[in-house]
Amino acid sequence: MSFNYQGAPVYNPNSPDVLLGPSTWSSFGHALLATALFRCWHILIFFGAWSTAICVISHNVHSLALQPTLITVFGTVLGFVISYRTTSSFERYNEGRRLWSQIVLGSRTFARTVWLHIPDNAYPIAQALTDQQEEYKAKTLIEKKSAINLLEAFAVAVKHYLRGEDGIYYEDLYYLVKFLPAYALPPSIPSVVDLNRTSNMSDDVPASPRSGHFHGSGLTRRAPAPGQLPFPTTTPASSPRVATFATEKTLHADGRSQNGVKFSTGPGDIRLAPAMNPPKYSMFDLFPFSLLVGMLAKDGVDKHGDAVKGRRAARRRAVMRNHRGQHSYNIPLEISLYLGSYVSALQSRKVVDAPTTTVLLATITQLVDALTGLERILTTPIPFSYSIHLWLVTVVYCLALPFQVWSTLKWVTIPATVVASFIFFGFLVAGEEIENPFGYDKNDLNMDHFVHNIIRKELRAIMAIPTPDPGVWAFSEENDLLFASSDTEERVPPSEWVQRGIPKMRDALKLQ
Repeated sequence: MSFNYQGAPVYNPNSPDVLLGPSTWSSFGHALLATALFRCWHILIFFGAWSTAICVISHNVHSLALQPTLITVFGTVLGFVISYRTTSSFERYNEGRRLWSQIVLGSRTFARTVWLHIPDNAYPIAQALTDQQEEYKAKTLIEKKSAINLLEAFAVAVKHYLRGEDGIYYEDLYYLVKFLPAYALPPSIPSVVDLNRTSNMSDDVPASPRSGHFHGSGLTRRAPAPGQLPFPTTTPASSPRVATFATEKTLHADGRSQNGVKFSTGPGDIRLAPAMNPPKYSMFDLFPFSLLVGMLAKDGVDKHGDAVKGRRAARRRAVMRNHRGQHSYNIPLEISLYLGSYVSALQSRKVVDAPTTTVLLATITQLVDALTGLERILTTPIPFSYSIHLWLVTVVYCLALPFQVWSTLKWVTIPATVVASFIFFGFLVAGEEIENPFGYDKNDLNMDHFVHNIIRKELRAIMAIPTPDPGVWAFSEENDLLFASSDTEERVPPSEWVQRGIPKMRDALKLQ
């Protein structure tokens, strides 16, 4: 297993424990939970009972058989429509994966450019005294490391942002951004309450820092140190940070007590949530108990204030979070602004050339473009009218199926109806699951793997050694097959080629 920032295990699909599995039965159980059968078994039971009733009545009372003419016509049309529905969902799933690859690419490009192409002293040399050179080099190294850490923070923040996990109080995020002052940016992922709200719109718009209604953002607000540029105009003068996970009574999304780690901040401790915070399944996720969630709680919390257990109730709480007075802020976009401020500082100091600056700015644009695309996927569901109509047509078709096949299949009508229902409804529920691939379901994108096992490890590998000097690695004695066409030829180190001269090198190149 891999480990995240503070040592909590992070799922790695390439780990031997995952590939081999602790046991065959355990692997089979996980595979079964990932299939559509787990999501539509109650539908199959209903249509099995329905087809059984039709067969019993037709056999013992009166034949209810109908002409099978409609099977071919409606079955073909329904198959095409369901295929289009599944294809649309998979396109959203594939687009989400492509955008995460874009974040990985942007992180690699930005980190490589900062670490290799920003000079060791990124301060104006003309203004620096001799005894200040080492101090400026140390400051430059701190700036580089902080900027690359913000790349990791950007990816982590995007992960939590897409899952509806507000704030910065997570084991894998808090340590990376706790020192940053806050921009009060509004959320770009509105809840259902936001979309349906017609009054009191000012509650969702960041107020002036001078007013008494300024909503706290996820990042820290601090006064600038002497000699620094002033902080963003949206930063309030001084207000306490509201911790999303700051009390012992903090609950997981499914109502469990929070078991994160405590972070000492002085007088009080802050409890950080785990990097992965999936709600557990409960009986309220199973039909027909899932129908009771809306009756027990309007926003996933019952009349006593206790969280209703289960993933369905957790999703409802996430949608209704703004209604309960909690405000979601765009932490990834805030981080991108600080990445831009780093590039702006380099430009003002005039210590990097224009191509390097262009690459850095283009990479930040690439990261923000990926964030915007992920928001578009999350906030553009399949139209409700289309989805409900497809479900109704499928239900009508499966209800009529036993009447049309009884005369031909007799008692085989029962398993035939169940199988046909599984085929149609399996595609429907699979499409509904993957159209939002950013949660904790078995078939969702493994964003924790992207963040912790790809981006974090690669960034740390880049920073593990100073900028490689070609004057060192190119003239290594191990580079002794430089002009050889195969490993059986004479091994000549670079230093000897220098002594032989350019004509000998040219001759060796001709023989390759």
